[in-house]
Amino acid sequence: MITLGIDTSNYASSIAVIDYEKNEILLNEKHFLPVKQGECGLRQQDAVFGHIKNLTEIFELVHNKFDLSCVQAVGVSVKPTNEEDSYMPCFLVGKLVSQVVKAIKDIPVVYTTHQDGHLNSALFSLNNEKLYKDKIIVFHVSGGTTDMILVENGEIKETVGSSNDLFAGQAVDRLGVKLGFSFPAGVYVSQLAAQCDETIKPKVSVNGLNCNLSGVQNQCEKMLEQGKDKAYVCKYCLSFVAHTLLKMAENARKTYGKLPIVFVGGVMSSEIIKEIVENKLQDVYFVKPVFSSDNAIGTAAIAARKVIYG
Repeated sequence: MITLGIDTSNYASSIAVIDYEKNEILLNEKHFLPVKQGECGLRQQDAVFGHIKNLTEIFELVHNKFDLSCVQAVGVSVKPTNEEDSYMPCFLVGKLVSQVVKAIKDIPVVYTTHQDGHLNSALFSLNNEKLYKDKIIVFHVSGGTTDMILVENGEIKETVGSSNDLFAGQAVDRLGVKLGFSFPAGVYVSQLAAQCDETIKPKVSVNGLNCNLSGVQNQCEKMLEQGKDKAYVCKYCLSFVAHTLLKMAENARKTYGKLPIVFVGGVMSSEIIKEIVENKLQDVYFVKPVFSSDNAIGTAAIAARKVIYG
């Protein structure tokens, strides 16, 4: 089953083609949305225009190197999450493109969410059918979410924990932009943090299955004002996020038992976070950045499973 995935998030325009049965990525193209230097995001009207421009360029690029006639179904994210009031206009661009493809090729189109796309991108990468079928805990940690989710049969059942204020990706991006990096800034913060050899154990704010992350932004800004080494501040930020997630995960296992835990979302591309969590918890899963950051691989996988299994 060869499927096309489309994802138009508030960070990037992505399309992917996968061969689901062979667990192969046949095509994966992503263009970040342009953000002005010093800014930490986009207005939705600018994101919509950015996606139209990006997808025009991406499909022209794809046309020159890949034959899309083999595609048998399309999966597209049409909103951020499964929550009833979840909505962002940027996802309408991907939805429109999917309908054009359907009209031309007369193939199924499967609507899904950005969050489901992240989940299924990770599960496709891990290629472990047991994780699809069993009940698992998934952390979706990005610029727009810091959610702890119960998943069963590859479907999101319930969000059981979250941040009460700032999202982890916002804290990382705001630090990066303050340091002069372009948005999204996570990769630059991670690179700078890798230059710090100190072990950092910050005091985090976790109450049960929920957390507060606004404190880390205030602490990082204060350290920078005091002239603290930039690499240390970056590592402090990522360590704060890691220890927050670690505490939430430990509390979740006290509540739900020792379920497998999968980490997805752009922030989970950090090797520092991965190392801290894996040193403390067993039966946890991280994936390579190409599967963890915003992408269309997961929406393609969702379309394939829907057509194959119904």
